[in-house]
Amino acid sequence: MTLPRPAFAASGALVSPDVAMSEICRQGASALARMLADRRISAVEVAGAFLDQITAQNLTFNAIVTLRDRQDILADARALDQARARGDAVGPLAGLPMAFKDLQPTAGLRTTFGSPLFADFIPEEDSLTVARIRAAGAIVIGKTNTPEFGLGSHTYNTLFGRTRNAFLPALSAGGSSGGAAVAVALSMLPVADGSDFGGSLRNPAAFNNIFGFRPSLGRVPNVPAKDAFFGQFSTDGPMARSVADLALMLSVMAGYDPRSPIASADEGFCYEDRLEGAEALRPRVAWLGDLGGRLPMEPGVLALCEAALGAMEQAGWRIEPALPGFDFAALWRSFVALRGLAALVSHGEYRSDPSRYAALKPELQWEITEAAKLSADDVATAALVRSRWREIALDLLSRFDALALPSAQVFPFPVEEDWPKEIAGLAMDSYHRWFEVAAPGSMTGFPVVNVPAGFAPDGRPMGVQLIGRPRGDLDLLRVAAAYEAAAPRAS
Repeated sequence: MTLPRPAFAASGALVSPDVAMSEICRQGASALARMLADRRISAVEVAGAFLDQITAQNLTFNAIVTLRDRQDILADARALDQARARGDAVGPLAGLPMAFKDLQPTAGLRTTFGSPLFADFIPEEDSLTVARIRAAGAIVIGKTNTPEFGLGSHTYNTLFGRTRNAFLPALSAGGSSGGAAVAVALSMLPVADGSDFGGSLRNPAAFNNIFGFRPSLGRVPNVPAKDAFFGQFSTDGPMARSVADLALMLSVMAGYDPRSPIASADEGFCYEDRLEGAEALRPRVAWLGDLGGRLPMEPGVLALCEAALGAMEQAGWRIEPALPGFDFAALWRSFVALRGLAALVSHGEYRSDPSRYAALKPELQWEITEAAKLSADDVATAALVRSRWREIALDLLSRFDALALPSAQVFPFPVEEDWPKEIAGLAMDSYHRWFEVAAPGSMTGFPVVNVPAGFAPDGRPMGVQLIGRPRGDLDLLRVAAAYEAAAPRAS
């Protein structure tokens, strides 16, 4: 069926003009999993439908950058159908097509990390996230685009080019999980994995009108990791068109692994089974806004996010402005120092090889160079500031169910720009200063979710990030589900 111009699928995702999309692709991951389990549809039909959608959409949007041969994918789907027919045990994602973020080592499939240094790299082993999703029965079809080594909240690299916004392809898709966000928003995938250090699940979800969930520290172990002990910022997480699908994916991705010293214990339940009744929640939410004027915002961002939260008051939510007494300039300096240190740990080795170092994107070279200047006192100060902020946030969350901020400080910007150089007339002094709004969530280690906030008058999407209590992943998913049930949807 060809949809009129413009059009939104039942999921809320935009369908490009004149592109036919089957009813299969309209379904979310949870609905498809039930249909597959009941044998109302076959894995071959599902794989074929999504591959057709990729063929129709991806040339324009450049979300999926490595795709396995169609016949090999269909052969995997056929084998899964046969296993199900025999009564073999299959996992909760059995028959769902999955393209992994191109930061995830995927055995037997080119994994580039968005870098020319790994243009032809084919891993021999899966990352933990890939292994868990593969074990859950998902059919691996390819990889989604990411900036080089995931640095920056705009998805582009010299290998594959730029990923375009799902709603306005002349604009940025955000990042670093931009390929995943666009693939989900345009129903090229039913659900996707992403990762987040400083907003990489939240920003592209906001820019593409979907949900993105950054789990609490250790909920989804980061394996492999060059430094298992220091890796306390970046985490994998799910992206989806519904909270139910977020929950389904989190159940597969989460759980203890001894290779990670900060991994959380398995909670022993499926998150998707605990969402019932969430629509009746009446949470109390602290609106942090622009942190008392600390964060420059493009005109319209604050108003749109405030309106989205204000609409929830009709459903009984209590939204209260809050400005904690804290030095947020110091928090940003702490974030920059700790992020730079993480870059130095992961990529500093390239300094010993001038030719390889020269091939790195300038922003990564800057991170490494600046981090090498840090003193022990600088790192100690950053750690202390981070700990103090966590205490402040924890105190707020003793009185509120969630803390809310915009998910980005600007609406999607022209795709040809590498990053916004100024916001509201204020020059940005680094490639990541324009998404400073993500730092408060990252620095706590608490779970954070992006929920769609709607669209500016010119059609550019935006989202709100909700920060939950420590280890409160389920509680935050339930709050997001309450939001989803009551929030006005694009139509």
